[in-house]
Amino acid sequence: MRQVSRSSLLKRLFPIFALLFLFVGLYGAFGFDDLGSTEQNRARLLAHLIKQELVTHHFTHKKIDDAFSKDAFGLYLKQLDPQKRFLLKEDVNKLSSYESLLDDELNSGKIKAAYEGEGILKKRIAVVQEMIRDLLSKDFDFSSAQSVEIDPDKLDFCATDAELKERWRRILTYQTLTRHLNMLEDEAQKQKAEDTGDKPAKKAPQQKDAREKLLKNYETALAKSLHEKDADGYNRFFNAVAHAFDPHTDYMPPSNKEEFDISMKGSLEGIGATLKEDDGYIRVVSIVPGSPSYRQGKLQVDDIILKAAEKDKAPVDLTDMSLTDAVKLIRGKKGTEVRLTVRKADSRQVIIPIVRDVIQLEDASAKATILSAEKEGKTFGYIKIPSFYRDFEGTKNGGPGRNVTDDVRAELKKFASSRISGLILDLRNNGGGALTDAVKTTGLFVKTGPVVQIRSSGGRMSVLSDDDPGVEYAGPLVVLVNKISASASEILAAALQDYGRAVIIGGEHTHGKGTVQSIVDLNDRISFAAAEKYKPLGALKLTTQKFYRISGESTQYRGVIPDIIVPDRFQGLKSEEQNLDFALPWDTVNPVPYDTWKGGGLNISELKDNSSRRVAANKEFQEIVRMNKRILDRRKKTLQSLNIDVIRKEREESKIEEAEDAGIHGRPRDKKHTGEALTQEERAAAWNKEVREDVYVQEGMAVLLDMLSSGQKAARN
Repeated sequence: MRQVSRSSLLKRLFPIFALLFLFVGLYGAFGFDDLGSTEQNRARLLAHLIKQELVTHHFTHKKIDDAFSKDAFGLYLKQLDPQKRFLLKEDVNKLSSYESLLDDELNSGKIKAAYEGEGILKKRIAVVQEMIRDLLSKDFDFSSAQSVEIDPDKLDFCATDAELKERWRRILTYQTLTRHLNMLEDEAQKQKAEDTGDKPAKKAPQQKDAREKLLKNYETALAKSLHEKDADGYNRFFNAVAHAFDPHTDYMPPSNKEEFDISMKGSLEGIGATLKEDDGYIRVVSIVPGSPSYRQGKLQVDDIILKAAEKDKAPVDLTDMSLTDAVKLIRGKKGTEVRLTVRKADSRQVIIPIVRDVIQLEDASAKATILSAEKEGKTFGYIKIPSFYRDFEGTKNGGPGRNVTDDVRAELKKFASSRISGLILDLRNNGGGALTDAVKTTGLFVKTGPVVQIRSSGGRMSVLSDDDPGVEYAGPLVVLVNKISASASEILAAALQDYGRAVIIGGEHTHGKGTVQSIVDLNDRISFAAAEKYKPLGALKLTTQKFYRISGESTQYRGVIPDIIVPDRFQGLKSEEQNLDFALPWDTVNPVPYDTWKGGGLNISELKDNSSRRVAANKEFQEIVRMNKRILDRRKKTLQSLNIDVIRKEREESKIEEAEDAGIHGRPRDKKHTGEALTQEERAAAWNKEVREDVYVQEGMAVLLDMLSSGQKAARN
């Protein structure tokens, strides 16, 4: 008989012991001891499952200890009262006793911090509710020289009820004032649009009207908060725990999981924007290519949606509202209009009307055109890749399944007959997509070789390569990126840069998301019949892998640094990876062998010098520089006046700046204000005009001309 070593035997028996431990540890949670309510037992089960998944499968394998507890507590406190409008210092001090105990609570499953936190919050909400009723019962002074601080990071929690009431007085004064101005402007527009003839003018909206509508909104929102279930508090707690591992790891309660599943199928009619809760606000994370928001063009990444309203109806304040509830207000039937009050990166507030619709396929797919440099007698191909899309369902059902690689290949074949002198590949605003297509699309421009390295949570390295020796296009190549270019688009840009195959043009760096997430359905992690009553449990979105370039550098955190840096209109973006709490760091692994492109060297130094001279002399680029400075300056100025004349003046300035910004960037607009949609021919013509007039595309063409004139003889340096 073959002998088995003691260590080997223990390894074989470990899974059995683990299962026994799990059963015994959760025995009480299934109702076999007196631990509390069903919801508390459900929370205990969730605590165990979430902890196990995070510790075992998260890329970092971060320890759940006192240091982790402090990180999670800070996030939990921000989720509990992100705007510092409810809790007092004494409440925060009381909750701080749990600061180093959250790890112990996760291990025991007895989540006392969440239970106590929710109890304290509800008591304070009831107090604030009475404050708001009292404050909104009488007029505010709109001639005041006072101001209100809109950045919670610059505020401390109030020490007394009197101090808290004063904070709310300023908040409500500002909200009433802006709502009053909106009502006056809307009424003026209606009067102008209507042919009143000799009819007497309607009575102008009064401050009282604004206060009454504001009170109604607050009554609804606060009543809902007061009736939150225990589960809502635990969900908030578990999400803070997940975010303490990294910003892309989330606990999704059942309702959020359902929203995620629906959005992944793309079957909802709405505005086509990915949103997230961020310190009490609803922030725009991405704009879906081909969506109503994409076509309308004014809603942008990093915008904060403050209010939402159905057309001609009173807006609802979204501040401190859950993402699920906010989405319900923003989403709606095709053809209906939602009016979003949005705070821009430079603190301007604008109202953006968007007609809800479904995604337009032609805007969501790769598009191409031919550009002419008439003076030089050259023509260049241009391909816009909005995302790395792939119809996995179509592939699963036996069909080819539409994908970006095949679409780009088809456009390159068309270019072959046009004898283009160079190609611009536009990855700006491309948030990623299917990894397989980042690899396959890279293969259209290089011969066989590695494209990206992937490191798993267990430390195992794998390399994804292009195995097709064919090259669809071998000529001069420029790639445009910006700070929204992320994930799969960063992999493509990085690979082409490492191979010396293309010149990358963009801002200081791309987004910097170099991680992969997996969805773990927590319902699948339990097999005990007694646990069925606690379902549904939701899901955990978990960071499990990290991308690395073939040169060994990660794309995480730093992103891809372009060869030629030009002013980026998203320079002031806050939601890039470097600005996210607990973002995973940049690091390196060993490079993999690869052969650089032999189609001609690139004198990057010369190309950079030429580009710098053009950018300095280009009025549009310099206007982008001024716009970025204006955004950064306004971001620092977070005190908002409570004087109606000052705000009126700011609004007029904002309209002028908005018009100036519209001249810097944009995309074909639908004729939404006339109720008439652009025809397909009009859309194609508008898109081609936009591409030709795009200053970044023009600079890409200039770089291609430089590459042609130098013959690409010099080596990359």
